[in-house]
Amino acid sequence: MALRVQILMYDGVEEQDFIGPRDVFGHAALTGGGAVEATLVRPAGPGDVTCFFGTRVGVPSAWEPTGGDLLIVPGGGDLLVRDAGVHRDLVRAQQAGVVVAGVCTGVLVLAAAGLTEGRPCTTHHLAKADLAARGGKVIDARVVDDGDLVTAGGVTSGIDLALWMVTRECGASVAARVESVMEYEQRGVVWRREG
Repeated sequence: MALRVQILMYDGVEEQDFIGPRDVFGHAALTGGGAVEATLVRPAGPGDVTCFFGTRVGVPSAWEPTGGDLLIVPGGGDLLVRDAGVHRDLVRAQQAGVVVAGVCTGVLVLAAAGLTEGRPCTTHHLAKADLAARGGKVIDARVVDDGDLVTAGGVTSGIDLALWMVTRECGASVAARVESVMEYEQRGVVWRREG
C-alpha cells in the first residue's frame, strides 16, 4: 500500500517549503513503483493559493485531516498560526494516526496547535526561540523525528525531511534512487528518539 502524503497549502506558503517535498515524493512514486501518493491540499477546499513570493498555485484537493498517512505543513506566512480550525484539525489528524510534519516555520503552526508541547522538535534558526517559548524542546538538528511528529529546520530542510520520511516509510533503497535522480544527498543530522 502506498504512503499517502498530503502537503498543506495556504496563502503565504513559502515556495521551497512545499515544492522540495513535493519533488521528493513525486520521484519516490516514480522510482519506488508507486510507493508514495502525494497530493497538494487546501483547508478551504480546492482553489488557488498565492505563495510567499507571489507564485500562484492551483491546489486540486480539499484537506481531509484523516485522509492520509503523512501531513506536511510548510512554513511561510503566519496565516495558519492564527487559525483555530486548522489547529483542531491538526490535533484530530495526529490522534487518528497521521504523522504530522512541519517544515521550517510551519513548525510554529504545529506549536500553535499544541503538538510540540514538551516534545523534541526543530525549526528555522530565527524561530527557535519562539518555538521554545511555546513549549517545544528544541533540538539542534536538521530533522527531528519523534514518531508521529517530525520537524525540520530551515527553508531547504523540506527536501531532507521528505527524504528521511521516504527512508523511514519506503526504505533506504527508494530514498537512494530519489537522491540519485535529484542529484541531491540528504544533509544535516536526523535526530531520532532511541527505543
